This record gives sequence, structure tokens and C-alpha cells, in this order.
Amino acid sequence: MSQLPSREYPQHPIVGIGAVVFRDDAVLLVRRARPPRQGEWSLPGGAQETGETMADAACREVREETGVETVPGPVVEVIDLMDRDADGRVRYHYVIIDILALWRTGEPLAADDASDARWVPLAELDRMKMWAETRRVILKAAAMRGETALFSPAG
Repeated sequence: MSQLPSREYPQHPIVGIGAVVFRDDAVLLVRRARPPRQGEWSLPGGAQETGETMADAACREVREETGVETVPGPVVEVIDLMDRDADGRVRYHYVIIDILALWRTGEPLAADDASDARWVPLAELDRMKMWAETRRVILKAAAMRGETALFSPAG
């Protein structure tokens, strides 16, 4: 079994996949149990595995972190998450691809590297401690829902 490269001080950016999962007017959030952004609320997600599509990675990560089953949709946003140490060296570097996803079944139960998982009404996002980019991506995905066949009543 080959050893995965270190996520801390990586030689290359790591592809991370996040899922913006909606159920009615609430979004699925997890509280991160590990760095980077430990203790903050975030979208469920993680590193894409070799041979895995973005859609498969998103569904797997949501299932592993929350137990919720999803149907993947389109890409919402691609962003860089970089964290530097006190010396300015890149401690973490992820290229995060966030996709829109449709809730299929399940109630959130924190697992894997999430310390908490819950449905959060969009009206309560400002009360959650989260990265500003996470909030921006959620709001962008919420706007996309009405424009995406996957989420329309006929879809």
C-alpha cells in the first residue's frame, strides 16, 4: 500500500472537492475537526482520490462526513485555499472544486473528520463561524439552484 503524500507542506496543490447540499432552504454544514480551518463551519468535502470523478468524490465525502446521500450537480466555484506558517511557507494548499448537490436521503451525523454536522437555514449563515469564501460559495449555489434543471420541479 502506497503512502499518501503529506497534506502539510505539500510539494503540489491538493485537489479538494466540496459539496453544497441543499434540503429546502437549508444547507448541509460540517464543523471541521482538523486543520486547516479547524473548528469552523464548512461544506462537507475532502481530497479527491486517484481514479475518482469529481462527482463521485463529492458524494463519497458527504457520505463519509455526514451519512447523507446526494445526487451531484454542476460546479459552483473553484477556489484556492492556502495557509502559510509564521515564516511565510505554504503549510496547506488546496484547489477546491465546490459542486452543487441534491439531498437524496439521510440525516446528518458527524463522522470522519467532522466534529458536528447539521442543516443550517440560509437565513442563519451569518451566525456561523466560517470562512468568507464558504459563505460566498453557498450563496452563489443558492442562486444557481433555480437556474439548474437538477433542482427544478421538472428535474
